Amino acid sequence: MQISNEDFEKLKQLEESLWITEMRFDNQYMDSILSPSFFEFGRSGKTYKREEALSAPFSEINARLPLKDFKIHLITEDVALVTYISEVQYDELEVGNRSSLWLKNPTGWQLQFHQGTVTK
Repeated sequence: MQISNEDFEKLKQLEESLWITEMRFDNQYMDSILSPSFFEFGRSGKTYKREEALSAPFSEINARLPLKDFKIHLITEDVALVTYISEVQYDELEVGNRSSLWLKNPTGWQLQFHQGTVTK
C-alpha cells in the first residue's frame, strides 16, 4: 500500500501547520483538524486532551521547517502514522522524535494522536 502524492502533500502541510504559530493558535483551524477524541503525550510526559490543546495559551513557536526526516507510514487507506524529528528553539535547541496518527474521513484528514519525545 502506497500513499498518494496528494495525501502525502496534504499530511505534510497539516503536520507542518501545527508548528506555525498563527495556525497552531487559530482555534477555528485547530477545531477542524483535531479529531473529537484527540489526545497527546507531550514532550513533558503529560497527557493532553483535545480541550487542553484548543485552550493552550498563546506562545511563539520557533520550529525549523521543513520537518526533518518526515515520513508517512500507511496503516490502512484511511489511517496514517506520520513520523519526523522536530527542532524547536526554546532557551536551547530542543530536538525530539515525533509521531502523529491521522485518520481520513469524508471531510479530510484529522489528527487523532500525537506524541513528542525529547531526544537531547
